[in-house]
Amino acid sequence: MSSIPVHTTAMDITDSTNSTDWPFQKVLIANRGEIAVRIIRACRELGLHSIAVYSEADRHALHVRMADEAYFIGPPVAAQSYLHVPTLIDVARRSGAQAIHPGYGFLSENADFVDACHEADLIYVGPSAEAQRAMGEKTAARRAAIAAGVPTAPGAIIDAASDAEIHASAEKLGYPVLLKAAAGGGGKGIRLVHRPTELLSSLRTARSEAQSAFGDNRVYLEKAITPARHIEVQFIADTHGNVVHLGERECSIQRRHQKLVEESPSPVVDEALRQRMTAAVINLIRSINYVNAGTAEFLLGPDNNYYFLEVNARIQVEHPVTEWCTGIDLVQEQFRVAAGLPLSFTQAEVALRGAAIECRISAEDPEHRFLPATGTVQILQEPSGPGVRVDSSLYAGLQIPLYYDPLLSKLIVWGKDRAQAIARMRRALAEYHISGVKTTLPFSRWLMTQPRFLAADFSTDFIAEEWDTRQSLEEEEEEEGDPKEAGAVSAVPTSEQLAAIVASLMLQQQTEREQARRQPSGQNHGNAESSRWRDSSRHTMLRPQ
Repeated sequence: MSSIPVHTTAMDITDSTNSTDWPFQKVLIANRGEIAVRIIRACRELGLHSIAVYSEADRHALHVRMADEAYFIGPPVAAQSYLHVPTLIDVARRSGAQAIHPGYGFLSENADFVDACHEADLIYVGPSAEAQRAMGEKTAARRAAIAAGVPTAPGAIIDAASDAEIHASAEKLGYPVLLKAAAGGGGKGIRLVHRPTELLSSLRTARSEAQSAFGDNRVYLEKAITPARHIEVQFIADTHGNVVHLGERECSIQRRHQKLVEESPSPVVDEALRQRMTAAVINLIRSINYVNAGTAEFLLGPDNNYYFLEVNARIQVEHPVTEWCTGIDLVQEQFRVAAGLPLSFTQAEVALRGAAIECRISAEDPEHRFLPATGTVQILQEPSGPGVRVDSSLYAGLQIPLYYDPLLSKLIVWGKDRAQAIARMRRALAEYHISGVKTTLPFSRWLMTQPRFLAADFSTDFIAEEWDTRQSLEEEEEEEGDPKEAGAVSAVPTSEQLAAIVASLMLQQQTEREQARRQPSGQNHGNAESSRWRDSSRHTMLRPQ
């Protein structure tokens, strides 16, 4: 255990602590994409050895190229690769890793994975299995929040309730109500119910979706707070009793409970409200003996009252906006905490400076209901300049798989205030060009010009109210403007047609890969020896700088 005093500055820690003294030197990163790249960079700065893992679909991924070592873990299907705990533990043993960082998504909130790491004498860079279980089950998390004095929305447990009792509970709460999966997350297993006639059918759907997604069909009833803003508080705790918050983030620009744009600080949270929310979070985190980084999420109602949603027991996708505004590297702090060191800063040293905004750039087509997209990146031009950061997994020539979350990169900007941050985001988005695959760049460019967004006048319903209605109006105008085509069949494929197209493309890609794998090397151009790694390096060297 380090003898460094609890109350030290980041500079003191950097100068007096060498990672060679830590209980781990090699870190396996149980993830992919931009977050794997982000963690590799943190390892490199700390002098830690990074170990990547990859599925067949990610053989040429950027995180594989950047890590000190990389190990193949199986087929593209996540259940047989990135979610397959025995394989990950086996790779950790074979590679000599002493710690595992889960990133976000995949196994990052899986308490059984934490137990498996500990059983294998591996240090897990994240909260304990006990803390994950306490927060992962939503009804248990509600009980913990209530016990800690954190405001929660009125709700009811309906596991053993009859249909009549469920109706009575909903009437008592008052419509609209939410049905939420007890083991849920990521927006799955949630149904908004506006009237009694929808209740039981929505309950069946929510239970079915919860069972499919989480293997647990339990749902509970909660009063819907509407219109609402989605506000979250970043915190981090160490093993020395220090629990610190790093301010809040505004996450209301979302679609179907999936965040698209985040910013810090929230433009509607004043200092008094911030003090109330962060104090509640600190009380909650202390009450469950939580260690490492996490986020407490809330709904903020139009009356400025806030209600606990959940705790995300991991690093968040949107952590860079907090890093911009505080100057604190959250991933490096995660490693320090996992090594048994105290936090490198105190609460008094956390100062929020300026404003930061993040746009998630995903392989989705915003013009067609954000449907997943695939393709090969033909041209890539990433923005740069003052106050601009890009966390990315992209390079020209990369083939985008359909097997995983569609997030490709995150564009983050900082400004002295929100107005400057928006101006910088507009400029950066204008510089950002990705050719070969549909992305959400057009949506982000549109958003940065919208009067309601500029005025911070929005809720979680903003996209449905503005973007979706805009598309409907444009379609109606097109039909009215060209009577000849008013009765024509739409050029936009149906969901069934899209599924058939995607399946066909995936089959073709798999066939081509298999043919290439089986082809004798002598059949390659002029019997020349072929190397995927060398060809990939050539492509990299030939890219315009």
